[in-house]
Amino acid sequence: MRTYFLSATEPNVGLTSVSLGLLRALQRRGLKVAFVKPVTKHTPDAEPSVLFARSICEAESTPNPLPMSLVTHHVTSGKTDEVLEDIVSLAMSCASGVDVLVVEGIHADPNRAFIPQLSVDISRSLQAEVILVGSGADAEGIAQTQYLIARVRNSGRHVEGVIFNRAGADFDEVAVASQLDGVPIFGVVRENPMLSAPRTLDVARHLGADVMIEGDLATRRVRETVLCARSVSEVIPRLKPGALLVSAGDRDDVMLAVALAASNGIELAGLVLTHHSFISPRIQRFGALAFHSGLPVLRTNGDSYETAARISRLPLAVPQDDLIRMNQVIDSVVEQLDTVAICAGLDHALPQRMSPPAFRYQLMQKARAANKRIVLPEGDEPRTIRAAVTCTEKGLARCVLLGKRKVIQSVADAMGVELPVELEILDPAEIAERYVAPMVELRKAKGLTPGQALLQLEDTVVLGTMMLAVDEVDGLVSGAVHTTANTVRPALQLIKTAPGSSIVSSCFFMLMPDQVMVYADCAVNPDPTAEELAEIAHQSSESARAFGIDPKVAMISYSTGASGAGDDVEKVRAASELARARWPDLVLDGPLQFDAATVPDVGKQKAPNSLVAGQATVLIFPDLNTGNTTYKAVQRSANVLSVGPMLQGLRKPVNDLSRGALVDDIVFTIALTAIQAEAMAKG
Repeated sequence: MRTYFLSATEPNVGLTSVSLGLLRALQRRGLKVAFVKPVTKHTPDAEPSVLFARSICEAESTPNPLPMSLVTHHVTSGKTDEVLEDIVSLAMSCASGVDVLVVEGIHADPNRAFIPQLSVDISRSLQAEVILVGSGADAEGIAQTQYLIARVRNSGRHVEGVIFNRAGADFDEVAVASQLDGVPIFGVVRENPMLSAPRTLDVARHLGADVMIEGDLATRRVRETVLCARSVSEVIPRLKPGALLVSAGDRDDVMLAVALAASNGIELAGLVLTHHSFISPRIQRFGALAFHSGLPVLRTNGDSYETAARISRLPLAVPQDDLIRMNQVIDSVVEQLDTVAICAGLDHALPQRMSPPAFRYQLMQKARAANKRIVLPEGDEPRTIRAAVTCTEKGLARCVLLGKRKVIQSVADAMGVELPVELEILDPAEIAERYVAPMVELRKAKGLTPGQALLQLEDTVVLGTMMLAVDEVDGLVSGAVHTTANTVRPALQLIKTAPGSSIVSSCFFMLMPDQVMVYADCAVNPDPTAEELAEIAHQSSESARAFGIDPKVAMISYSTGASGAGDDVEKVRAASELARARWPDLVLDGPLQFDAATVPDVGKQKAPNSLVAGQATVLIFPDLNTGNTTYKAVQRSANVLSVGPMLQGLRKPVNDLSRGALVDDIVFTIALTAIQAEAMAKG
């Protein structure tokens, strides 16, 4: 096991976000990683680093830290050895069987002169490699990092590398590296104002403000504070998504402008009324719809200038209940770390099972490498627009939105989303006619006429499917507002099944705590025959392999081996025999009960000679009732993230979304589709 001790070179350098970013980056390399925060200034059960590590990074074994008050008392009483023993005990309590232990050091504090020496003592006690986290904002931060490198070396410790955080646009990595006396730079995390945007809720807490209208208080974010001291004509240009307006309630002109902006769908961060004032009743009546459209309204005692100044002093630290923002911060850090350099020389065996962080990382990496063009028929749907923007910015796919540009632009503007230049938008009315002839050709056996084809092409799902049929795009993702039937039916009619496939099925990737498993079929086929079940097993094993999961296929039933009888179990037994005969290289066993397939001890007891029992990674359910019920039960009761359903057996990739899909779900599905397209192109 290797231990990394992250030490801040100065206060407020973002030590927590960098430490958690390193934790996630190592997890995505396929390593088993533990996390420790030895000392906290908070109460031990409310330390943000620990709560974030457990809830966001899935490091559930992270122990509670020692309180700073206790550590200060012991160190100043000459009992540093006792502190170090307690810290080593904390680290060892969660480090059994891990590849790497990440230790977040003690935040720098000018009022506690013992912290630098204690940090050295902790790193030595844990036999840790030291990684310094320095400020990249200015020359002073770089100079402080140089000083700490020399100080750590003088203490007999080695600095493994440096990560610069909150670096400005003018940060010259090459020039700075030449000043660090041979210590490598492990990452330069650039300043991103979007990640510093607090929630309106955080502003309300900071001000101690009264909440007049709650609205979307917990989800809207403050990107800019607008002090409404000038005429309304000066205020109107600043009524943009994320703007927090600070004004006295007697400014009826400002109140009306705010109401108009909210009515037009502009997601303002909120309105703060100063001088303990109210919006006048006549304005409230006139703009009633606007003031109840999600716009938060707060009230505070101070004057407008004082209130704006107090908002500017809102702490930079991410509140412990703002998991969305912290997750984005961690991901931003991960993307800017040099994990190859950090992991150089690590002696470890990669886990045989695919961990959820490694799966997500490989999903993104493979999608980027595939560089596929994916059509999104629901082009003006808000979640789809956000997902397309994310995929474009991260290079996961070349997305094509179907819809009128003006409509899509207006939806994006209302959400405060900037459409990248590279994001392609096609107006269905302008392109539909060119697909009439190929569609008539594909459906000639059904007697489709050009007029009927043009009418059907008014459905953007049909249009997108035709784009896929004629190889203008590599895949299609739909279902945010359409039913599964609306998505799948055109695919069956125009794309058809892949060579060698007689059935279309689905699979879910279930991100369990320690591994990723494939469940099939949980969405399409109500009662597959033995032959169809065998084919679903083969399709699912190929899907698992395409995403880096070693397929060990368990055919699930209510009995294991020859212990049961009846039509249902006989179907599973016949399907197992058919699959083994048709695909002899397939590692498959069945029938197996769920626990015999997934629990090693039960598998050894019930099927001692099986190559699958107790270690299955692909579970094939006998019917839709069993599969859908099981996947939902596991998803909800164990709080497991499920990615899918991904359709299998089509000639080209078409994937369906849940109508309750989140933006991240759509992003994952687009990435899945891109990887599917690449696998089909190769296979």
